[in-house]
Amino acid sequence: MSNTNSLKSVCIFCGSGHGVDPLFAQKAGELARLLAARKCRVVYGGGSVGLMGIVAREAMDAGGEVIGVIPESLATREVAQEEITKLHVVKSMHERKAMMAELSQGFIVLPGGIGTMEEFFEVYTWLQLGIHDKPVALYNTGEYYDGLKRFLLQMVKQQFLKRETYDQLIIETVPDNLLTRLEEGVANSRDFLKKDLS
Repeated sequence: MSNTNSLKSVCIFCGSGHGVDPLFAQKAGELARLLAARKCRVVYGGGSVGLMGIVAREAMDAGGEVIGVIPESLATREVAQEEITKLHVVKSMHERKAMMAELSQGFIVLPGGIGTMEEFFEVYTWLQLGIHDKPVALYNTGEYYDGLKRFLLQMVKQQFLKRETYDQLIIETVPDNLLTRLEEGVANSRDFLKKDLS
């Protein structure tokens, strides 16, 4: 395990469901405990259900710090997680994502649905455009993101995505390796986020 402490706050994007494979829940909890052990704050979408809830509860149970950010419209539907370090209730999805990005040094994407994909592609696009230079990682548990990886490589092949942009994306299946690469990315980052995200 790395002893570096450069990674102090990471944003987790993940599903509000559990998925079919129990491996997804198992690995989400494992990652949350590992982040807590490394004294790395978890920033996430504020829900208590699905993988989101597992990440929050496991990190808190392991003595970690958890910050939730949830829009008013989803606070009831996703059953906002109250028993965390701090819960921000904001006006909109846009404000939610902007705050999560601002509070984090990097991003980890766990299995999830179209909402998770929308969050991933937005911060990945921001990286490409230079809106931030924070590391973005796919935690590819159970080969969940193999298809996405092939699709991104197809974008590269067809010259819709630059190879250097693809190479900036961290894709890992082993949590220690994932966090080590995130730490390296944070060490090389200026940790900025342009305020004008419109």
